[in-house]
Amino acid sequence: METVILAVVIAVVVLAVLGGLVVGSRRKKQLPPPPPATPDITAPPAEPHVGDEAETPREEPRRTIEEVDLPDGSASVAVEEPPAAEAVEAPAIEIPEPTAGRLVRLRARLSRSQNALGKGLLTLLSREHLDDETWEEIEDTLLTADVGVQPTQELVEGLRERVKVLGTRTPTELRGLLRDELLKLVGTDVDRTVKTEPEDRKPGIVMVVGVNGTGKTTTTGKLARVLVADGRTVVLGAADTFRAAAADQLQTWGERVGAYTVRGPEAGDPASVAFDAVKEGKEMGVDVVLIDTAGRLHTKTGLMDELGKVKRVVEKHAPLDEVLLVLDATTGQNGLVQARVFAEVVDITGIVLTKLDGTAKGGIVVAVQRELGVPVKLVGLGEGADDLAPFEPEAFVDALIGE
Repeated sequence: METVILAVVIAVVVLAVLGGLVVGSRRKKQLPPPPPATPDITAPPAEPHVGDEAETPREEPRRTIEEVDLPDGSASVAVEEPPAAEAVEAPAIEIPEPTAGRLVRLRARLSRSQNALGKGLLTLLSREHLDDETWEEIEDTLLTADVGVQPTQELVEGLRERVKVLGTRTPTELRGLLRDELLKLVGTDVDRTVKTEPEDRKPGIVMVVGVNGTGKTTTTGKLARVLVADGRTVVLGAADTFRAAAADQLQTWGERVGAYTVRGPEAGDPASVAFDAVKEGKEMGVDVVLIDTAGRLHTKTGLMDELGKVKRVVEKHAPLDEVLLVLDATTGQNGLVQARVFAEVVDITGIVLTKLDGTAKGGIVVAVQRELGVPVKLVGLGEGADDLAPFEPEAFVDALIGE
């Protein structure tokens, strides 16, 4: 019995100790302070207006309109002008050289590369005895100069007959004889005017065609200078959309002489650009629209078809007045192959021979005219801006045979 009572007493003591420990730990934890009876509510700051500080506006004394000193108008108020934007300087308009007599002025340049033909013929014709072997040498000289087989035969026959009649031959007589026969081949009774002034309408429309590398875009720009020098106003159509920077190149040429350039996106539809150029030319009332086409390889049928499309689209406005084929005179007989193919696609009305001042052989003038049945109207005689000249048969032949 005593043992039971002792166990109960021990249990009560242990429980009392444990209860004291729990109460002590709870007292160590700080309880949150009770909320105030009436909370303080702070009003939000007033929203600042333009130019105000972001704070609550303060009460300030205000003046009435009678208290404010207003200007009486006697004192001038200085208003600072805003700085003017820098004006973009427009390119200076150049005045091209007159075209009249331009080929004569450039004859020395032409004769430097062409004298071999004239001097060679004069040397052969000056021989005391003109036998068959000499005449064969004359034929070879003409063929080497790209005159062509049929024109060469005609020239030799004419020379043989006149030499037989003439008998004795002085250098002056020989030169005159050769000059006459060459002029017959080149042709002096052909109209070589670039048709840009139709009687019934405006503007005249000129399309420039040719293969890559002939200087076609440059020739188009130089032709614009020729027309401006003759008092015409010009719009340029940059329909060569396949060659990178072709439109930029043509626009630069136009800006030099004050000609407006119509262009489209790179690799865009050339026919659309050509159509818009003629439309713009009509609205502006200019004299001539020059259309530069892509430098089409004559071996690619698809590109030649595209050229035919450009021609058809332009003629929805009006018929073409000129289709000028640009040929590199240094290509010789290969240029005749190009000429044939282009003539099948568009009706070529005139030829522009470029690079005639270099290693070109002057006989190509005769050969290409015979091949196409159309005249050479312009020749390029250098890299200068005004080195494109209207073709003059007399000046050309004189350059061939020298003084």
